[in-house]
Amino acid sequence: MNNSVENRFFAIVCGALLVFVAPLFVLFLFLSSERADKEIRDHISVLLVANAQALAKPLWDLDEDSVTQISATVVSQGAIVKVEVRDQSGQLDVSQSTIPRSFNGQLVQVSRAIIYNTVDGPRNLGSISVYYPALGLFSGLKQEEVVFISIFIFAVLTVFGTALIGNRFFVIQPLMRLTAAIEATRQLGSRHHVDWQSNDEMGRLARSFNEMQTKLESEEKELKLAHRRATDIYNLTPAMLFSLDEEDRITAVSDYWLLATGYNRAAVIGRNFGDLVTSNTRDKFVKRRLAESGMTVTVKFVCLDGRTMDVLIMESEAGAGAHDRLSLSVMTDVTELKASEDRNHRQAITDHLTGLLNRQGFEAVLDNKIAAADAAGQELACLFVDLDRFKWINDNMGHAAGDMALIELVERLKTHLAPSDEAARLGGDEFAILLPAKDAAKRAKVMCEQIASIFETPFTPDMHLSASVGIAIYPHHAATAAELLQKSDMAMYAKKRDGKNGAQLFDNAMLDRARRRAEIEANIEAGLVDNWFEAFLQPIVNLNGRGIAGFEALMRLNHPQKGLMPPAEIISVAEETAKIVRVGNVIMEKAIANLAKISRISGMQDSYLAINFSPLQFEPALPARLAAIVGRHGIRPERIVVEITEAVLMHDNPEIRMIVTELRRFGCRIALDDFGTGYSSLSYLNRFPVDIIKIDQSFTRAINDGDDDVRQKSRMLIEGITTLSHKMNCTVIAEGIETEEECRTLHQMGLDYGQGYLFHRPQHATALIEQLVGSQSAVARAS
Repeated sequence: MNNSVENRFFAIVCGALLVFVAPLFVLFLFLSSERADKEIRDHISVLLVANAQALAKPLWDLDEDSVTQISATVVSQGAIVKVEVRDQSGQLDVSQSTIPRSFNGQLVQVSRAIIYNTVDGPRNLGSISVYYPALGLFSGLKQEEVVFISIFIFAVLTVFGTALIGNRFFVIQPLMRLTAAIEATRQLGSRHHVDWQSNDEMGRLARSFNEMQTKLESEEKELKLAHRRATDIYNLTPAMLFSLDEEDRITAVSDYWLLATGYNRAAVIGRNFGDLVTSNTRDKFVKRRLAESGMTVTVKFVCLDGRTMDVLIMESEAGAGAHDRLSLSVMTDVTELKASEDRNHRQAITDHLTGLLNRQGFEAVLDNKIAAADAAGQELACLFVDLDRFKWINDNMGHAAGDMALIELVERLKTHLAPSDEAARLGGDEFAILLPAKDAAKRAKVMCEQIASIFETPFTPDMHLSASVGIAIYPHHAATAAELLQKSDMAMYAKKRDGKNGAQLFDNAMLDRARRRAEIEANIEAGLVDNWFEAFLQPIVNLNGRGIAGFEALMRLNHPQKGLMPPAEIISVAEETAKIVRVGNVIMEKAIANLAKISRISGMQDSYLAINFSPLQFEPALPARLAAIVGRHGIRPERIVVEITEAVLMHDNPEIRMIVTELRRFGCRIALDDFGTGYSSLSYLNRFPVDIIKIDQSFTRAINDGDDDVRQKSRMLIEGITTLSHKMNCTVIAEGIETEEECRTLHQMGLDYGQGYLFHRPQHATALIEQLVGSQSAVARAS
């Protein structure tokens, strides 16, 4: 109780008395003592004056008896307890004292000289000294002052006692009752109230405490009810619920969790949850603690009977701090879902037709194969296989036949694959094969020979296939999976360009070609934006008289720095990127505009314009676009010749056939370009409305070949084509005429028209117009 409120209050009051009342009381006593001492001194001073005069005559006469008598009179006055009288000569020394033997106090001395007035003047005969006891603080108090001090002390003590009694009754007693209620609440667990009523602060404190107790009691009841309900929900919810502490020890499990896993509650409470997870997924579960709260993880859980199930754990954390981490987790059995996902994943990475990996699966396996090759110190060969003419098989024999061929191809291929090899169908007729080996190039060469042997046997009596194979080696040609696949693809396309049906190992020259292709593609796009494309014209002449009958529009790209660029590469890249449609529209627009300018020249009013069209240009909007252009420039439709190649007709696309027919109905004529170089060319004369046959320049060069056999066969082919064409009312034009001998021979064979460097080179329309105008002026001057 040393630190009780009452003791502290008592100490405060005592301190206040010591600090404020005690100094005042001491000051009062000090002033009373000073006053009494002054009164004594004043009385003694008067007494000494009187007695000094009385002693002057006896001391002059050395009358000791009189001096003694006067000294006795002085010592009996008031507070004086001792008197001493001495003369200057020392003959007389009288001392009177009333000091008791037991006195041990301090005496105060007051002295005065004794002066005697003689005829010679005042003379100092000696001195008188009196002594009185020194006054204490209480010595100088008068009776009335003592009474006042007694009343003051009584009043102070009364106030002090009243304060202590009031403090105990009005403060200590309610605080003790409040403390008792709090202690009872703490020890007994029930909410006790304070039995105190008053209108002061203590009463308000007691009422607030009682209200708080009532509210807390109500909240505790609600919490107990909520806890009971939560426990019931925890145990009765048909979900596997469990809780973990900061050390991943199980602190609670639901009844459904016990039912699903087979454990009993006593056996699992306190166990580390990681002990119930398979070793290969335990690290995944432990590492979830490094992640944010609310972590979701899938692990394999071991039940009591040894059964393993895939479970999805969704965890939410609750706790006051790092050392008070608690969690509530829901564990869901996802074994069937996991198995279904695995099946779906296998289906997602597997080609449904052949059973091989698809592109997605192959890209995933490729990364793993590269990592395995690095770990084993091996190389990895990637073979990119593309079937030749497979689209033709699908188009002409049907997709079902194509699918059967692919299935048969894969069955034959699997017989040559080692267990460490991996094959995939990337899409359509594209395949990829991964071959890990110490010498991957050698292994790839052997595999290419085996792939070639696969195609020696026809897939059906009428189905012969071949393949173009590109090879890239990791790490010699590529450092990453994407680069390895890309470079094997580049090698395959290089083989395609070189004639198909074989294998090609990647080399850096292919990168140069790829960069060249990218540069051409960029130039095409820039040319379309900045108007670099020009429509050059090459005249087509009548072999009988050499008069100009028409013009062929030829695409040229006039680069501002590089000048005219080779058209073959540009056309090839434009067709691959489908930009040939935009390029073709530009050339068609400019060529027809140039024809309108040429038509103003005398004699050129009926000349025609031949425009080459790519298969991609045959869009439904082509007839309307062509009609709008010729209408805008006032050109008759029959003066426009639409040149198509056998590649257009080989598609056998009903939409293309309809567009060609519509152009023919509009009035345009149709020319079949490069006749004789494709497949089944004669059948097209019967199936399409062809007006003009253009014999390829390869036949033109061969008619005067030094080899008699080649020369004879070429002339027979040209004569046969010309005869058949004329019988079908088709005009025949020979391309690539460069010598007079070729021109004479072709004229003798009955060909109608020709074009080539012998007559005119392709020129810009402005230069050609100047040349034509100049020729007419020269003829006019000659005539």
